[in-house]
Amino acid sequence: MMAVDQQAPTGANDFLDGVLKRNPVFVQVLGMCPVLAVTNTGINALAMGLATAFVLLCSNTVVSLIRKIVPPQVRIVTFILVIATFVTIVDYLIQAISLDLHKALGAFISLIVVNCLILGRAEAFASKHGVKRSVLDALGMGSGFLLGLLCLGCVREVLGNGSLFGFRVFGESFQEWTIMMLPPGGFFTLAAWLLFFNWYTQRRAVKAELEGATE
Repeated sequence: MMAVDQQAPTGANDFLDGVLKRNPVFVQVLGMCPVLAVTNTGINALAMGLATAFVLLCSNTVVSLIRKIVPPQVRIVTFILVIATFVTIVDYLIQAISLDLHKALGAFISLIVVNCLILGRAEAFASKHGVKRSVLDALGMGSGFLLGLLCLGCVREVLGNGSLFGFRVFGESFQEWTIMMLPPGGFFTLAAWLLFFNWYTQRRAVKAELEGATE
């Protein structure tokens, strides 16, 4: 499944739409494997979000630069090769920074290559637009994906471990919700955030309609 543009905004809207209106996690529901698997702590969520955003930004930039010289027959293969190159760079960087973090993220770093968000933006946007808009789109989508991971990771760590980014936020008497650190906790937290995001979106739509009717 790939992200398809229903509307092609320009300028700053390319960034803002990726964060809110077309958020990869809460609107398009893309890349659910890392969203559910590595968001048991805020640190893991932050690291995976930044890694994905970096790959998305670099791959969008390169794909936009080479879009006119790549033959249609090898377009997808070329995009995957570009993405895999930057994923390898990220893999080695995380391994050099922290072996514990690299072990915690595990195979999900390598799986960024097949993240439908990355390939979807390369095919649906970067291959059809210039570098400036492709960079803004990547920054917006990457920030939106990072936001989604942090929303899940922070809630799960606070409730499941009583801490946030490794720092205790509750006293010793706090009863940890162990289930929040397990896979079912990811589904519960995602469902709660999706419910909230849909409610907020519908509320804004109703408010816009009312304001339009009064003008």
